[in-house]
Amino acid sequence: MAEFSAAMTALNNVLWHDSVLLVVLGTGLLFTVWSGFSQYRALTHGVRVLRGSYDDPSDPGAINHFQALSAALSATVGLGNIGGVALAIALGGPGAVLWMWVVGVVGMALKLTEVSLSMLYRNTDDPDNPHGGPMWVVSKGLARMNPKLAGLGRAIGVVFCVTLLVSTATGGNMFQAWNVGEITAEYFGVPSIATGIVLALLVGMVIIGGIKRIGAVAGRLVPLMVALYLLAGFYVLAVNADQIPAMFALIFRAAFSPVEGTGAFLGGTAGYAFLYGMKRALFSNEAGQGSSPIAHSAAKTDEPVREAVVAGLEPFIDTIVVCTFTSLVILSTGIWNRAPDANFATPPRVLPVGAAEWSLETLPAPVQNAYGWRPGDSVFVIYEGDANPETGNRLHRVDGRIVAENGQLLIEWPSFASDARPVIRDTGVYETYLGATLTAKAFDSVTPGLGKWLITLAAWLFAVSTMISWSYYGEQGFIYLFGERHVLAYKVAFCSLILAATWGRIDSANELDIMTGVGTGVMLFANIPILWVFGSQAMRAYGDYMTRLKTGRMGPDHPPPSLEDLISGRDVR
Repeated sequence: MAEFSAAMTALNNVLWHDSVLLVVLGTGLLFTVWSGFSQYRALTHGVRVLRGSYDDPSDPGAINHFQALSAALSATVGLGNIGGVALAIALGGPGAVLWMWVVGVVGMALKLTEVSLSMLYRNTDDPDNPHGGPMWVVSKGLARMNPKLAGLGRAIGVVFCVTLLVSTATGGNMFQAWNVGEITAEYFGVPSIATGIVLALLVGMVIIGGIKRIGAVAGRLVPLMVALYLLAGFYVLAVNADQIPAMFALIFRAAFSPVEGTGAFLGGTAGYAFLYGMKRALFSNEAGQGSSPIAHSAAKTDEPVREAVVAGLEPFIDTIVVCTFTSLVILSTGIWNRAPDANFATPPRVLPVGAAEWSLETLPAPVQNAYGWRPGDSVFVIYEGDANPETGNRLHRVDGRIVAENGQLLIEWPSFASDARPVIRDTGVYETYLGATLTAKAFDSVTPGLGKWLITLAAWLFAVSTMISWSYYGEQGFIYLFGERHVLAYKVAFCSLILAATWGRIDSANELDIMTGVGTGVMLFANIPILWVFGSQAMRAYGDYMTRLKTGRMGPDHPPPSLEDLISGRDVR
C-alpha cells in the first residue's frame, strides 16, 4: 500500500505541476480574448437567462437554467471554499487572493467554452434525459472530423470517464463524508458511522430521483448555504470594517512583493503567492476539468451558447464571491499571522540526530492561552535554518504533537533536515490550524462558538450538495461506459461508499485526496486538448449567438417566472 501511495503521489506531482497550471491559465486567457471578454456577457445576459426569461418547456433538456447552474455550483462551492482558501493564505500569503481573482475571471471564459462544446455535442436522443460532457464532445467530434478517428475519440472518452468515476468515488463522495464525520465527531462527539448513515440516507433520497430531483434540491440548497455563509461573513466584516481597506491594500501589495513573516505566518514571495492562489482557485471552481459541463448539459434549451453564458457565472460566484469572503474574514481577523497560543519559559534545545538532521528537546507543554491542550493536538514552532524559497527568508516550521505521559502533557518533535544549524526564533508555540479549522478560528475570534457551529453546518450543507452533484457526474460517466442498465446499482454503490468512508477504517483522508488529485488531473489532461481542438467551434457558435442577440433577432418570449416557480423548476414543466 505504501508503494501504491508513493506512486500515486509521484503521478499527482506530474499532473498538477506548476507548468500545467500555467497552461490552464493561458488557455483561459486565450478564450477570454478570443470571445471578446465574454465575462461581461455572463454578468449581464447570463443573469437575465438565469432569471428564467428564456426558459421554454418545449426545449430539449431536463431542468431549467437556474437549476443547472445550482447543480454545477453545488459541486464546486464546497469545503475548498472554506479550507482551500485558508491554505492558500497560510502558505502563499495575502497576495494569493489577487491571483485567485485572476483565475476566477479567466475561468469564466474557460467554463463558457467547455460548456458550449458539451451543449453542441450533447446526446438528446431522449430529449427529457440528455447526456453531455467532454466524453461526448471528443467521441462525436473526432468521428465527425474523420470517421477513422472514431475509435480514438471513444478511447479518450473512456479514459475521461474512468478517471471521472475515480474522482466521484473519492473527492466527490468519500472525502466529503470523511470530513463531515470527523468534524461532527470532533465538535459534538457523534460517532462517524452515525454521520455516515444519515448522509447516505439524505444523498440516496435525492439521487434516486435523477437529475430532476437533484436540480430541484440544488436549486433550494445552494442559494441557502451560500446565503448563510455570506451573512456570517458580512457579520465578521462589519465587526472588523476598519480593517477592510488595509486588507485590500495588503492583497495588492503582497501579490507583487514579498511579505515579511510575522506571528504564525512564515512569510511569502510574490511568486509563491501567484502559484498557491492560482492552484486553489482552479481546484475550487474546476474550470477546465470538464466536470461541471455534465450538469449544464441537462439544461432545457435549444440554444447551446445560452447555457454556456450562464455557466460563465459559476467561477464568478465560487471564486470571486465566496472565496473572497473567506479571504477577507481570515485577513481582517488576523488569524493568519496570529500571536503564539502559548510560550515556553525558554525555547527547547536543538539536538543533532545525524548529518544535517535535527530534533528538538521534549519539554512539558506550556500553558495554553485560550484553553487547555489535549493529547493529539498538533503544534509548531518556528526556526531559522536554510534559505526558504517559498518565504524569501530562512524561516521554517517544525510540527510537534501533544502526548500524555505519566500524567503530564509533553510535546514530542520529529526529526527534520537542515544544512544550517537551526535556531528557534522565539519562545512561541502555535496550534496547527489546517484548512477549514483556520477559517473556523477566524469566525470564533469575533464571536466564540460561531466558527464551531457555522463551519460544522457549512460542512454538512457543502458536503451533501457536493455529493449529490458528483453522483450525477459519475452516473453520466457510468452511462457512457456501460449504458443505462444497472444505473440503480451504481447509485447503491455510491451510497455504500459513504458508509465505507465513515466506518472508521480510514485513518487519514490523505489517500483519498491523492486519488482525487490523480482523477481530476487526468480529466484536466483529457479536457484541455479537447478545448484546443474544438474550441474554434465554440467561439463561432458564441459569435453567432451574440450577433443575433445584438441585432434583436432573439429575445425573451415571456416575462420572468416567479422565484418559486424558477427554483422549483415548475416554469419548464
